[in-house]
Amino acid sequence: MITFIICIIALIIGYIIYGRFIDRYFGMDTGRPTPAITMNDGVDFLPLPAWKIFMIQFLNIAGLGPIFGAILGAMYGPLAYLWIVAGCIFMGAVHDYFSGMLSIRNNGFSLPEIVGKYLGNSARIFLRIFTILLLIFVGVAFVTGPAKLLQTMTTVDVRIWLYLVFGYYLLATLLPINKIIGRIYPVFGASLLIMALGIGGSIIIKNISGSLQLGELSISSFNNFHTDPGSNILYPMLFIVISCGAISGFHATQSPLMARCLKSEKQGRRVFYGAMIAEGIVAIIWATAAMNYFGDVKGLNYTLSHPLATDPDIVPDPAWVVNEICNSWLGHIGAIFAIVGVVACPITSGDTAFRSARLTIADMFNIKQSRLSSRLLVSIPLFIIGFFLTFMLKDEFGRVWKFVGISNQSLATIVLWTAAMYMALRHKNHWLLTIPATLLTTICITYIMVAPNKNAGLGIPVLPGYIIGSIAGFISLLTFLISVRKKIKNRS
Repeated sequence: MITFIICIIALIIGYIIYGRFIDRYFGMDTGRPTPAITMNDGVDFLPLPAWKIFMIQFLNIAGLGPIFGAILGAMYGPLAYLWIVAGCIFMGAVHDYFSGMLSIRNNGFSLPEIVGKYLGNSARIFLRIFTILLLIFVGVAFVTGPAKLLQTMTTVDVRIWLYLVFGYYLLATLLPINKIIGRIYPVFGASLLIMALGIGGSIIIKNISGSLQLGELSISSFNNFHTDPGSNILYPMLFIVISCGAISGFHATQSPLMARCLKSEKQGRRVFYGAMIAEGIVAIIWATAAMNYFGDVKGLNYTLSHPLATDPDIVPDPAWVVNEICNSWLGHIGAIFAIVGVVACPITSGDTAFRSARLTIADMFNIKQSRLSSRLLVSIPLFIIGFFLTFMLKDEFGRVWKFVGISNQSLATIVLWTAAMYMALRHKNHWLLTIPATLLTTICITYIMVAPNKNAGLGIPVLPGYIIGSIAGFISLLTFLISVRKKIKNRS
């Protein structure tokens, strides 16, 4: 239990110390008016209570990410602890903080417009296309999954659930943020936190009573425990599998939603940095539960790769693991939280994906969103595309979703380079962002090189892939430094 406790404490201390440092490093200004005040339109730009913004931000960025990703990452073994803790404190929370604060400093702009301002127009055009496609795919994925689960629970035809979920998405996308999202998100966010705390408490109690023996991070655990290590290479695939909980580019598409609601920049650390730390804690709890519930990591790998003895037609997946652990450790209450987790949380990630897509397009074409007719103008084409993809891709979407993982981390890389450029152009030390950006660039390029084709990679031999990834990281750093020098020279 030493590893588990140390990881939780490290994340909390990271928020208190490094989070406060990053706040000063960025230059938070309590006297600077925020877009929620200066651009209040009663729809998207709207001041909300700080606690409510935190809960909405937490649910926006979390959903099932820190649960499912942590469970899949736990299959690689205890090294997942190091990535979650270090990644969350020094990369993920910093990434989320800057994506939110840069939006505040730029009139609540969506991600592509912010990236374009600091990395150039070519980056803006690329990000506009890339981000909108990613958000649509995320939204579609979080329609089909919950709809199928609801069908199994109720026997109601999946098409009816698809229509109902899409109907909810349309309302949540169009209505002012305080009407639906501002009212139900805090409830679901609290449910997600309570479920995690319940599981975390069960881990501690069961370990103290001796009914659960926790594995620890040690020198002997510095290897790949995955059942199929040939196709699931520890580096870099662990760093892609666990995105939410460590660092996730999807968060940068969500932070601007809340950047339009903060009353003061002082709330930024709590909302952006703090919500990511909370997500990291959830990821640690679920990684620990997954690694130990089935005896050890080998037991987890065996469970997720073999049909159930009681029902050979079922091969367990992360949703099954969540349901099994919640029911076993939390009883009937746990079953309720499991349902909220595997059904409600994806839906609440999907609706904000579509809302973020609406705002991204509105920012592209400078379409004010205060009128319902303007929101419909942007939203209807989005939902037509999403509806078409949902029914056309069907089960094939599971294959498409594999590309979302690497796209997610690639987006996070771009955001880190953007934040580094912002600091460099203000003649501040940019290395706290440049080093993580270089590392994540290396990870993403290496993944594309060595990951199997089925996991959206090229599948080349590991050694050449590592070399190419390292060279790509060095070139990206060199290109950044040259670009900074040119921009500063042009300004002077």
